[in-house]
Amino acid sequence: MQSYGFFSFLYLSLFIAGYKLLCLPFPSALQSITSYYSSLQPNVTASVVSSRTTFSHYYVTMNIGNPAKPYFLDVDTGSDLTWLQCDGPCRSCNKVPHPLYRPTANSLVPCANALCTALHSGQGSSNKCPSPKQCDYQIKYTDSASSQGVLINDNFSLPMRSSNIRPGLTFGCGYDQQVGKNGAVQAVTDGMLGLGRGSVSLVSQLKQQGITKNVLGHCLSTNGGGFLFFGDDIVPTSRVTWVPMARTSGNYYSPGSGTLYFDRRSLGVKPMEVVFDSGSTYTYFTAQPYQAVVSALKGGLSKSLKQVSDPSLPLCWKGPKAFKSVFDVKKEFKSLFLSFASAKNAVMEIPPENYLIVTKNGNVCLGILDGTAAKLSFNVIGDITMQDQMVIYDNEKSQLGWARGACTRSAKSILSSFP
Repeated sequence: MQSYGFFSFLYLSLFIAGYKLLCLPFPSALQSITSYYSSLQPNVTASVVSSRTTFSHYYVTMNIGNPAKPYFLDVDTGSDLTWLQCDGPCRSCNKVPHPLYRPTANSLVPCANALCTALHSGQGSSNKCPSPKQCDYQIKYTDSASSQGVLINDNFSLPMRSSNIRPGLTFGCGYDQQVGKNGAVQAVTDGMLGLGRGSVSLVSQLKQQGITKNVLGHCLSTNGGGFLFFGDDIVPTSRVTWVPMARTSGNYYSPGSGTLYFDRRSLGVKPMEVVFDSGSTYTYFTAQPYQAVVSALKGGLSKSLKQVSDPSLPLCWKGPKAFKSVFDVKKEFKSLFLSFASAKNAVMEIPPENYLIVTKNGNVCLGILDGTAAKLSFNVIGDITMQDQMVIYDNEKSQLGWARGACTRSAKSILSSFP
């Protein structure tokens, strides 16, 4: 699931546990983790930097092709297909950070390929291709962005300490993209890194090839920093709240239905179906829980905060002076809680810094949006709410987990705090 807005993008650099995955530096404010992790089962880990005044998306550098070239990919646990804007030739492409990826004739994935069948089945369509020699796809996201292209297979270069592995992975060569009007948006990424539950997702393919287990996780900071990992070697053995994955119509990562509380008081709305989605910048609640949250927030605010119009988001307040960060104003707000019935004591706290955003105008705005207006039938926990938590998607055991932690520290430091 994509969500483009006024926010900036975050850079992630990848690592394989025991084997460093090299990435190119990005301008100015980037930091990287240089520590290594030893394991019998390789794992991928990543570092992040953030600006909190304009909320952000997260992306990773992947080195693809022969010779390998770097591409920025938007990290999305809400979709399966990884794709690049592609000169195949390109019909409609946005301006991207790197030269368009150029496929070779022998890289096409045939229509009869199992991943082609799985992709079409996941989209609810029959496996129909104009030519048996290629697998055509068309992906549409909830924000009206889309990608159309063909599946190809190429090497992803994963440099290790002493040698390289170059697994061939299947992804989309997108020759027709729509982001903004007529491709007018300057894209900050070259494409999408699909990490959903389907067999075509990158983490599923790495599992199929015996490179990692089908487990991933991330720890994203409110102030910058954090990491992304693949594999289960660094999953904490304690302090993690686990819930079984629920089955959803879109095969999303879902902890099932949760009951919503404000300041530990029930908001009186029926249990709500929840989805975890790193491709969504904001959190989205359907009409009833959204209105309940808005009413609860407004009823508890002091007179020092005045509702104000801000072009950034629908519901904002200003104080006696401009706010520089969420921490200047968080004492005025209370925590939300989601209690999941599928496991004992399975509660996710959502403190004010996980649902508020300070804009460039110095106002504080609600980062939970009305999902009904976005035509969503379920509730989405997006990046803002998952920050400063290690969130784990364990497809091996069909469970989701989270543990609160300060994601600003280095990956090695963060991991050492989770025994």
